[in-house]
Amino acid sequence: MEETKPEENPKDMSFVDHLRELRKRLVNSAIATAVGFAIAYYFSDRIYYVLTVPLIPALPKGAEYMVFTNVVEPFIIYIKVGVFGGVILASPVIFHQIWAFIAPGLHRHEKKWFLSIVFFSIVMFISGALFAYFLVLPFAFKYLLSFSGPGLRPMVSMSLYFSMVTRLLIAFGVVFQTPLLILVLARFGIVTARQLIGWWRYAIVFIVIVAAVLTPTPDVFSQLLMAGPLIVLYVAGILVAFVFGKKRKTETEE
Repeated sequence: MEETKPEENPKDMSFVDHLRELRKRLVNSAIATAVGFAIAYYFSDRIYYVLTVPLIPALPKGAEYMVFTNVVEPFIIYIKVGVFGGVILASPVIFHQIWAFIAPGLHRHEKKWFLSIVFFSIVMFISGALFAYFLVLPFAFKYLLSFSGPGLRPMVSMSLYFSMVTRLLIAFGVVFQTPLLILVLARFGIVTARQLIGWWRYAIVFIVIVAAVLTPTPDVFSQLLMAGPLIVLYVAGILVAFVFGKKRKTETEE
């Protein structure tokens, strides 16, 4: 593949050159994703088992571990597991390709700022997914399956379970970006800690709505499990805005 010359100024590149560079980055990302998919698909049954670990302790005695209602359902689910795992495995390469595409057009201080944001964004996303996996899912399954009884036994579908778990993991990874988003807004002077404190009533209403939209189940318990951490993250965002917003204001006055 044709390499872009390091000494070439990105501002001097034509629109076609940018398209070629973008195509190269997309092709590299697609290849990495395909390799990641092949690896993840080979271990898809083990990966799926890891996803079901939070469910197992909550199942009542004698209940079916996992069922499927269509002969092709296991195959389709393992394909989805391969795609899901493939994207995760290829994410370092994908992020590197994104960085290689935009870095030449950034100044030195912009590069440091961008890399810091990306790093903490990844950390917060992983933290949110782990929080959901180890804390939210076990409590949610224990509560939801507590409604089973002698005449009501759970039969968990492979496809519905995979859809619910992956949506929750991604949703918590996204909502854990809240302090980072507030940090960016505070650094640009869009919001201040005082404004965020004054908006707390609206923030709670908004958080409840977001929790209701992002949680895949309509029960109030699951929504509260997301709304609670979101409120804590909002408070953390206020502290972040106070520290970094104040620092930026002092620098401007100087």
